[in-house]
Amino acid sequence: MQKAATFWREQLQLQSHVEGGAFRETYRSEWVLDMTTLPAGMSGNRNASTCIYFLLEEGEFSAFHRIAADEIWHFYDGNTLTIYEIAPGGHLLVHKLGRDIQNGEQLQVIITAGNWFASRVEVPGGYALTGCTVAPGFDFADFELAEKGALMAAYPAYATLIDSLTH
Repeated sequence: MQKAATFWREQLQLQSHVEGGAFRETYRSEWVLDMTTLPAGMSGNRNASTCIYFLLEEGEFSAFHRIAADEIWHFYDGNTLTIYEIAPGGHLLVHKLGRDIQNGEQLQVIITAGNWFASRVEVPGGYALTGCTVAPGFDFADFELAEKGALMAAYPAYATLIDSLTH
């Protein structure tokens, strides 16, 4: 039986996230990777990996942002989460994170480092409880929240989508 979003928010002790939704970090690797071994764009040492719980409810969204590492999304409970990813050259990928594998949903979705992405639950009254694993580990120094006007100018074909998924 599916739990309510409030159950997960309370039980997992989730807090508001700057990009939207709620989260809690659950893992930060003790292994630290030296910056000389990391891809370009990372300005310091990074933990090998990090992991969070992430909850979005209908009416909320995770605003377009990008990070300098690959991010793997995992589906746990609730309704389908739609993740919009803009790849280099402007190709839009629409991922469906959920349990309905026979209808094209995926239990895991990989967002490529440096790509812009945003997400939302498109089921009325729904929510999605997910997890995100980042390697090399997440650091806010590698996080960039999209500026609406600049992203719309870069990808005018997606202006309506960008307008709806930026602050």
